[in-house]
Amino acid sequence: MSAAEPDAAGPLESPAYPPLVRILAVVLVVDLLAFGLWSLPALRSAEWSTPSLLLFGGAALCIVWVGYWIVYSRTRLEGDVLTQTWIWNRRADAAKVTQLKLVHWRWLDRIVAPRLLVRQGPAVTWFHSADARLLTGFAERVAERITLDRGPASAQRPG
Repeated sequence: MSAAEPDAAGPLESPAYPPLVRILAVVLVVDLLAFGLWSLPALRSAEWSTPSLLLFGGAALCIVWVGYWIVYSRTRLEGDVLTQTWIWNRRADAAKVTQLKLVHWRWLDRIVAPRLLVRQGPAVTWFHSADARLLTGFAERVAERITLDRGPASAQRPG
């Protein structure tokens, strides 16, 4: 059973990014921290102004923060609601979706996470999932909603 398969018709859930992307994020953050420690003697001998120290510290904090969320971000489909944990949580309701676009290059799955562009009115949100089936499951629920909203009369072709 994969990470995105439901257990007894429960919610679908998977990491937001593929394992290789998460491993690369950890390696890059650890390498940057190690390089910072290695450079510490040279950094200490330099003259720093307060704004430059704040910028340097803020950049380091941002790198660690984004790396953390790449590793721990999850995408979940429960009922008609798609959510993704991230620096800020993303949420889409199938009933409010006006446009979808799936971006998925199967041959690049290991390094490029499948993503779904979801438009809800004027708002546009990207959802990432290591398992494209989770995103296509949400797209299918949106299509079912549109079919139900149109009713059986509009589903038939005239003439």
